[in-house]
Parts: sequence; structure tokens; C-alpha cells
Amino acid sequence: MKTIQITDISKFNEIQSVDNSIATDIQAHLDDLTKPQGSLGQLEDIAMRYCLVTGTAKPIMGKKRIYCFAGDHGVAAEGVSAFPAEVTPQMVMNMLAGGAAINVLTKHADAELVIVDMGVNDPLEAAEGLVRMKVRSGTDNIAVGPAMSMDEVKQAIMSGVELAATAAEDGVTLLGTGEMGIANTTPATALYSAYLNCPVEDITGRGTGIDDTRLQHKIEVIKKSLAVNKDKLDDPLSTLAAVGGFEIAGICGLILGGALYGIPVVVDGFISTAAATAACAINSNVRDYLFFSHTSNEQGHKKILDKLQIKSILDLGLRLGEGTGAALAMTIIDASIKIYNEMATFSSAAVAGEEE
Repeated sequence: MKTIQITDISKFNEIQSVDNSIATDIQAHLDDLTKPQGSLGQLEDIAMRYCLVTGTAKPIMGKKRIYCFAGDHGVAAEGVSAFPAEVTPQMVMNMLAGGAAINVLTKHADAELVIVDMGVNDPLEAAEGLVRMKVRSGTDNIAVGPAMSMDEVKQAIMSGVELAATAAEDGVTLLGTGEMGIANTTPATALYSAYLNCPVEDITGRGTGIDDTRLQHKIEVIKKSLAVNKDKLDDPLSTLAAVGGFEIAGICGLILGGALYGIPVVVDGFISTAAATAACAINSNVRDYLFFSHTSNEQGHKKILDKLQIKSILDLGLRLGEGTGAALAMTIIDASIKIYNEMATFSSAAVAGEEE
């Protein structure tokens, strides 16, 4: 597939909503499958949406790939996480060694896993197989000022777009998002509050498992971050730069790139949904290209999905991140396309249809 060269962020204005002109043909095929119409519920909806994004009534499930973006956060210094920032590079190395949950689940989903360093505060010199797109070694502390400069957020977004372009050229037909970054539920929550006007108390969760005292402290840190950066929360891009993270911006870019190149993107959980919210704030048509994999057990995610009127594919009480929910949802999407392609139809099988 020949990809568009993206050099200017204004190119995202050109993303169009999916072409619904083939929806009638897709629905006719779904209704002709040897089953009562609509009896496969969400599987039929998923097949329809996959066909519309890929622009064909004869879908092919090619390669599946999850990009797990890693980055550190200056706000970790505020004590908002139960784990120290050193865990970010340690978990990156664990993923590269094949020992994390995401490794097991991408293998189960027959998907490729790519680990991307967007801003880990470690040189990761011995990290074999790591995709190196480091903008800087961790963001600045959002409780003091902006996380990133405008140039840095654009660089991070464009890195994600570049990865989407690579995936398109490699024959990937289903992308997934994942992340690793200690303290990243704090900037994600700040982004939700800024983009969606959600009260901080309603959507701030325990992240890695903080106690009540630290949860209250985290709420105050997020409120302070929004107040400190209030003059920079007036447009989608500057908001992402002010209170986001390098890995969140990278995911935002991957999502924008997926929409540009007509590749459906499976959004993971709490952090990835914040990146998707940013991408949709940049261009609302992007939402057509997204599957939201699961409802995270992180406090506030269900409220956010409800506010966005989004129905996730799964609800398993997950709150790990990494792309684990995306990997599991990929198996459901894969199943829906197999149903669409491999089931017999009333037209071709000796099965009586519904009586008139």
C-alpha cells in the first residue's frame, strides 16, 4: 500500500468519515448468513465496522500489530503512583524479553508486538528489538508547567503516524495500542478533564493501587496541573502538550495515522482512550476508525465511555494497560470477520430462511 507522506499536522484535517455507500451490501451479506438476522449481536456490528473502515464488502484479515509506547512522566515526582519511575524501563526490558502479560496475549491473538521508546528516562542501551523514537527522557512535571513543548508534541504525534505508515506498507489490517509509563493515569485523567469537562474527583482512579490518602493527593495534583496550565488548554494540540505524555501523544499519532491509511485501530484502556480522545478532538471523523477494546476497571473509564457514547467490546475488570485489552479484543474482531467470510449463506446452502 502506498502511504501519504505526512509532514504537516494540518494534514489531519483531511481525514474523512468512513464511506457508508457499501453498508447495504455488507448488511445484505450478514442477513444472508445461516442464522436469524442479528442473532450474532455485536459480532455483526464489528464485522460491519471493519468492512466500512477497510472499504470493502469482502474483508481480509491480514497482519495484526500492537504498538506499545513507553514514556516517563515528570509528575511521578509528586508521589501519585504506588511504584517508582524506575519500573518503566524495567518493564520495557521485561516486554522485550517476552515476560509480560502483553507478550502472552499478543501471541494468543496471533499479533505482532512492537515496543516503542517515546520518552523513557533511561538510555535502554541493551534493549534489543526496541524501536527508538525518544523525544526526550521523560516529560516535565505537569503540576509545575507544561509536559512538552509544541515542537515535542508534534514530534511524538508524527512518530505515531510514521509507525502507522510502516504498518500499512507491511500489510497490517488491524492495529492496536498499548502503553507503559509509571504515573501515566495522572496526565490521562488531566486530559479527560480538559477535553471533556469531567470533574477530576469523578474520574481519578487508583492507577497502580494507591491508598485513599494518596488518591486524594493525586486528585489535588491533577487539579493543580489543570490550574497551572489553564492558559494552554484552549485547543486540542496545546492541551495534549500541556498535560499529556510522550507515549500518549505517540498513541494519538498512531490513531490519526490509522485513520489516514484506512486501518482500523483497537484502542486499549484508560490511557489509550485518553489518546483517542485527543485524536478525536483534532478531527472528530477519526472515531469511525476505532474499536474500543474494553472497559477498564480504572475509576472513571466507564463514565468516560458513557459520556462518549461508546460501547466497548469487553468488560473483564482489567487495569493493566500494555495493550492487553486490545490484544484480547483483536481475537473477537478476528472471529467476527471469520463469521462474515466463512459461514454459509441461505443463498448457497440448503437451509430454509425465515418464513414470510
